[in-house]
Amino acid sequence: MLLPKKVKFRKWHTMRLNPKAITPDTRGTKVCFGSFGLKSETQARVKSNQIESARKAMSRELGKAGKYWIRIFPDQPFTAKPAEVGMGKGKGDPQGYFFEVFPGRIIFEVDGVDEKVAREALRKAGAKLPLKTRVISRVNKQ
Repeated sequence: MLLPKKVKFRKWHTMRLNPKAITPDTRGTKVCFGSFGLKSETQARVKSNQIESARKAMSRELGKAGKYWIRIFPDQPFTAKPAEVGMGKGKGDPQGYFFEVFPGRIIFEVDGVDEKVAREALRKAGAKLPLKTRVISRVNKQ
């Protein structure tokens, strides 16, 4: 699983967002490395274990011929309190890391295989993520 080597602060603020004011991403919105990409359609917090699950599904489908790039990195920690613990008494312990994905962000890119294999690999990877995705190609520029 992906996680930072070193962190300055163990716990971050939650950074709540107004759900009505979710704006599309401006960075990381174009396919830069491969021929096909997986683009997010909705906003979600993608945890490191979800990224790893999608990566495994994609690499299994691509085989040895294909190459893939992961365009997001989970660097923001999330905390949780144990089950059946009452309210109060501080914030919970860090449980893992996530990345806040906004609409328009390219999550994965694929190259080195034909279009049919690439689209199927990215479709399987998108099924593992907690957001709606679309497979795009470099020539489409969608």
